[in-house]
Amino acid sequence: MDACYQIDDTSQIISPGMIIFKELLEDNLRKMIEIVGDTSRLRPHCKTHKMREVIELELSLGIEKHKAATFPEAEMLAEVGVKDICLAYNMVGPNIARAVEFRKRWPTVSIQVTADHPLPIEQLGEAMSAAGVEIEVLLDLNTGQNRTGLQPEEAAVELYQMIANTPGLIAAGLHVYDGQNHQIDFQEREAAVRAVWENVSRLRDQLITEGLSVPRIVAGATGSFPIFAGFDDPDIEVCPGTCVLHDVGYGELFPDLNFTPAALVLTRVISRPDANRITLDLGYKAIASDPAMENRCSFPDLPDAKAVLQNEEHLVVMTQRASEFQPGDELLAIPRHVCPTSALHKSVTIVSDGRVVDHWNVAARDRFISI
Repeated sequence: MDACYQIDDTSQIISPGMIIFKELLEDNLRKMIEIVGDTSRLRPHCKTHKMREVIELELSLGIEKHKAATFPEAEMLAEVGVKDICLAYNMVGPNIARAVEFRKRWPTVSIQVTADHPLPIEQLGEAMSAAGVEIEVLLDLNTGQNRTGLQPEEAAVELYQMIANTPGLIAAGLHVYDGQNHQIDFQEREAAVRAVWENVSRLRDQLITEGLSVPRIVAGATGSFPIFAGFDDPDIEVCPGTCVLHDVGYGELFPDLNFTPAALVLTRVISRPDANRITLDLGYKAIASDPAMENRCSFPDLPDAKAVLQNEEHLVVMTQRASEFQPGDELLAIPRHVCPTSALHKSVTIVSDGRVVDHWNVAARDRFISI
């Protein structure tokens, strides 16, 4: 095992259990800041970790702007003291009333939500006006992922104008997520991101020409944030997420990013069903199961392990070294996708210098805290 993953005493850690190695987390945060250069252009996404203590570390490093995907995440940010929050999600249904409640509860917090359709914009404006408050709205743009947003064309201009003209709403800029840009070759990824930026900057310039304010462009994801950070435009705020904890998947997709997995899952052998298999207590309630079976995690101390079966509480792996293991033996697994993995754990164990030093709650894993 790499020395950076040393744990002196695991006897009191219940498995499967998520472990955060604090020094690696802090090093990833410093690297993220070094890439951007200016914390005022940095808006990291808390969906990866969902923990108050990570936000506190980021605030201590001068990172004042933050991004969220859910109201519990936004509420967690506000409770910790963040004053500038981008809730990158379109408001529909009960979330419109939750947005009103958020504005009332934290009137000094600047919060931006996203929109890409006239109906929710109208409903959100009516709700805010009726409550006597306002909320900032980012126009969500479709950069090619075809998940949400408008193409940066004339319809986007018209919808941004609608936001600006709707009582209760403040047109606050553009939301530019490009999660589809995960080209392994950096030059190919850079070319794709530049193509996105050319369309977005052209739209921004058109909006300004028509007398509309575009104070910010919330842009990028973990794989593209270094590229967006390199563009000489003061309105860009870049949004890395996964790199704070990092994982196997992003390590393979983005070999140019020098981050280290800081969150692993401790698992124990519970059975050895045949000569080439061991069964671990690492079911899909403990580690993300959205990657393909054979790619859901990797084991630094068992690199030949190949997952062949996963159920709610079991993970069966094939390995030529199965005979070396007995029930109760331990392994550390690096998730391929850490963001949904963290949401599977109520709390995580914090290790520093090989010692268990704390436990942090995954505070925003639920759909509801109080709003």
